[in-house]
Amino acid sequence: MSGLKLFRYVAWAAVAALAVVSGYLVYLQASDGKGTGGLVEPLASIGGPFELIDGNGETVTEKTFTGKPTVIFFGFTFCPDVCPTTLSELQGWMEELGDDAGKLNYAFVTVDPERDTPEVMRDYVWAFDKRIVPLTGSREQVDKILKEYRVYSKKVPLDDGDYTMDHSAGIYLMDADNKFVGTIAYGEAEENSLKKLRRLIDNASSTS
Repeated sequence: MSGLKLFRYVAWAAVAALAVVSGYLVYLQASDGKGTGGLVEPLASIGGPFELIDGNGETVTEKTFTGKPTVIFFGFTFCPDVCPTTLSELQGWMEELGDDAGKLNYAFVTVDPERDTPEVMRDYVWAFDKRIVPLTGSREQVDKILKEYRVYSKKVPLDDGDYTMDHSAGIYLMDADNKFVGTIAYGEAEENSLKKLRRLIDNASSTS
C-alpha cells in the first residue's frame, strides 16, 4: 500500500469516527431524549475562534458567521477528487433548498495556504457558487482553525517533487452560535444530507 493511500485511509477513518459521534448527536437532536424534537447541548470540543482572509482579502472571524447556522468544509484547490465532488454536491443541495439556502452560511477553508491565496481560492470556490465563502490565511492562522475544528491534514510528497494534501473529508455543521451540532460524511446520501441541512435551518428558526 502506498503512503498516500495509507494516509487517505487514516483520514477517512477519522471522518467515519466523527460521523458516528455526530450521528448520535443528530439522533438526540431529533428526540431530545424526551420525544420533543428540541435541541440538546452540542459537542463543545469542535469549533472555536479564528481569523482568516476571504477571497476579497477581507478579514473574517467566527463572529462573521454568527446569527445563522454554518456549513463549513476543509480542503484545497489542488484536490483531485474529494473537494470538487463535495463542492459540487453542496451546490446541488443549495439549489434543492431554494430560498431556504439563504438561511445558512457556507464556507470552504483551505488546508494548503501556501498555494491557496485569496485570489486562487476565490476563483476556485466561486466557480461552484458565490454564496460559499472561500477562506485562507497564514500557515499559523490556518493551523489554528484546523486545531479548533479537529481537522486532520497532512502534506504528502509526490514522486515528481510536488505534494498533495490528505485531510478530513466531512462537512461540519455549526449552529447560529457557532457550536458544533453534526457532520455530513463524504459520500453520504443526498436525502440524508438535505435532511440534516433542513433540520439545521428548522432548529435555528425555532430558537430565534
